[in-house]
Amino acid sequence: MTMDTKNGSRRTTGRGIGLAAVRGLALALISLPGAVLCFCLSLVSIALIPIGVGIVTTPYVLTGVRAFANSRRVLAAEWGGVRIPPAYRPLPEDANPWARTFGMLRDPATWRDLRWLPVDMTAGFVTALLPAVLLLYPLEGFALAIGLWRVFPDGYWYGFVPVTGQASAFGAAALGLVLLFLAHFLTPRLLGVHFRLTRAVLGGNQRELAERVRVLTETRRDAVDASAAELRRIERDLHDGAQARLVAVGMDLGTIEALLDKDPAQAKELIARTRQSSVEALSELRELVRGIHPPVLAERGLGDAVRALALRLPVATEVSVDLPGRAEAPVESAAYFAVSEVLTNAVKHSGADRIWIDLHRADGMLRATVTDNGKGGAVIGAGSGLAGVERRLGTFDGVLAVSSPPGGPTMVTMEIPCA
Repeated sequence: MTMDTKNGSRRTTGRGIGLAAVRGLALALISLPGAVLCFCLSLVSIALIPIGVGIVTTPYVLTGVRAFANSRRVLAAEWGGVRIPPAYRPLPEDANPWARTFGMLRDPATWRDLRWLPVDMTAGFVTALLPAVLLLYPLEGFALAIGLWRVFPDGYWYGFVPVTGQASAFGAAALGLVLLFLAHFLTPRLLGVHFRLTRAVLGGNQRELAERVRVLTETRRDAVDASAAELRRIERDLHDGAQARLVAVGMDLGTIEALLDKDPAQAKELIARTRQSSVEALSELRELVRGIHPPVLAERGLGDAVRALALRLPVATEVSVDLPGRAEAPVESAAYFAVSEVLTNAVKHSGADRIWIDLHRADGMLRATVTDNGKGGAVIGAGSGLAGVERRLGTFDGVLAVSSPPGGPTMVTMEIPCA
């Protein structure tokens, strides 16, 4: 191994340790206040159910808890490579507050989220903070060795080392060096411990196998319904569009045949009109085929298909693609139409003037992220089309996560398992 390779390896390791420490600190700052707020609001809201107030507030509070838990699922996948699939029971969109409240409370995943909140604010906070502490605490020992000990005339405890003079300050620096050496090996692992702890509490178990089967049954039903609706759309478009034009072309050809000897001028005019009708019928057939499975998707893959989709948008769009090889055709098709629907929502409702699309594959997952700088406020199931995207992804055991605070930006992340 050359010297440059060794230096590059050290720099990569150093960046990994620093990144793990920064991510752990960010998680600690998020987990404690977020978990405390969600847990307290949940307790208060559920306690107010007997007097009626909780019937109204509980669905909103539990939706917020689910959003907080789902954001941690996304971070666990992106930062730790730990997959924590959600298994929430779907609720009818037209359900009243009573049905929504008790429907969510009967969901085992709701109580799993509520059990996770105290764990996240205690053990989760500690395991997230430890990587940053293990990397930053040695700096205090080095600072004591170079003279900081003089600021504490009555002495200072650094770990188990009482610092009362320069010699003991060097001892604190030696302890800091040992901690820094341990940080080299433990910092990334400690962050992994945090995510595995999260999975142990948030993740399902064998007792929920029946729930998993039920979810798969519902997603299969959604797939069948979507397929039937797509067939009806194709039949309607063929009947009202291309078929009607082709019938008209056939009738015009019969008229032309009768007029060729009697009125050639009118026959020529009718031929021109028939040619235009055939061109329009062909164009409609191409649009119909493109709506079923775009040719560019079949010929050049998901990356180029999404680039072609972005070129047709009236908003400035940047596309980043990192897809080694191609996924299965159904997975590419589902990802393409999911991205297309999200982009349509962004153009129609967000008021954004810039959109970013990122496509990449890692750990057997195809991940597509669409971000816009619009006004935010996008919610699944609020008539935005995201509920349909979620059902489409659910057919493939995929996940949809939405981050859209008021004022923006909006980030929609879609993940689909792929070989």
